[in-house]
Amino acid sequence: MSTTALPPPRPIVPGPPLGWGVLAPGGIAGRFVAALHAHTAQRAVAVGSRSTDRAAAFASQHGIDRSYGSADELVSDPGVDVVYVAAPHQAHAPLALQAVAAGKHVLVEKPFATGRDEAKAVVDAARAAGVLVMEAMWTRYLPQLDVVRQLLADGAVGQVDLVTSDFGFQLPFDPSSRMYDPARAGGALLDAGIYPLSFISSVLGSPADVVARGALAPTGVEYKASVLMTYAGHDAHGIATTSTQAAYPVLATVSGSQGRIDVHSPFLAASGVTFTPGGWGRDAAPLTWRDTSHPDLYAAMHHEADALASYVGQGLLESPVHPLSEVVDVIATIDEVRRQLGAPVSPGGA
Repeated sequence: MSTTALPPPRPIVPGPPLGWGVLAPGGIAGRFVAALHAHTAQRAVAVGSRSTDRAAAFASQHGIDRSYGSADELVSDPGVDVVYVAAPHQAHAPLALQAVAAGKHVLVEKPFATGRDEAKAVVDAARAAGVLVMEAMWTRYLPQLDVVRQLLADGAVGQVDLVTSDFGFQLPFDPSSRMYDPARAGGALLDAGIYPLSFISSVLGSPADVVARGALAPTGVEYKASVLMTYAGHDAHGIATTSTQAAYPVLATVSGSQGRIDVHSPFLAASGVTFTPGGWGRDAAPLTWRDTSHPDLYAAMHHEADALASYVGQGLLESPVHPLSEVVDVIATIDEVRRQLGAPVSPGGA
């Protein structure tokens, strides 16, 4: 590895232009489609919603040709190659299964499902149908995470000892909000905690043991969780924290015997990476790479769409940087954390 600069992020291999269908035209879907159209050759060609008027309004706003008043109509559209599922959490897996049954590739907003068994059902169906399914964990496809992957592959940090990550924000308690509604898979973990858990998983894999502490909202869902994870075969620890009661730093750090990687805040969006050789208390100069390509935070969502198209072009059925087994394991970890906290575990949980 260079002693003067970090390795540059490797470009995503261009994939074929695909026709995208959008299910559930809400705020996150609008940001995704805007990024898709502004920064890629991919195009949203159809949108589906339970409300015909809402679908039509979204189509008009984003220059989409066709709008439908049901998921059935959208997944049946022969011009749709891939379905982007942007519905509320509890609908992710059912809509993904519907799209898979129609022979479409699928990008499912995080969380991939609300429980481990539900996630596994989607994975099994996709493999049986021979279609690609990905979780829209856009963080995995950001250039900065490729810098991190290269540093780890080069052994820059030595033996990994600790991986930490956090994501918390302040959201006043409102029992009518989906964030605090157990019927709509509310709680901090599936909405925010999945980001730090996924980052730690990308470095350390699936934990052998999980210890969780936290607090519950009056509706019973967790609004705070701290998770300590240990791993078979090595002594590294992973620590993830999440909350809907306080604004956290939104950082991710990998500490090892020969150095430390810090992913800048907000680590889950386009930011940057600093590598400090030797670690704290040493005289080695830190090396930094910053992503200045997208002043708009959500514009970087296009990377996950480019990645999916690339994988389709290569004939892959899952993401090589975010395998489906790992997606399922992260959901299983969330199931376990919720059990330990006494929060409701989805019927789709193991």
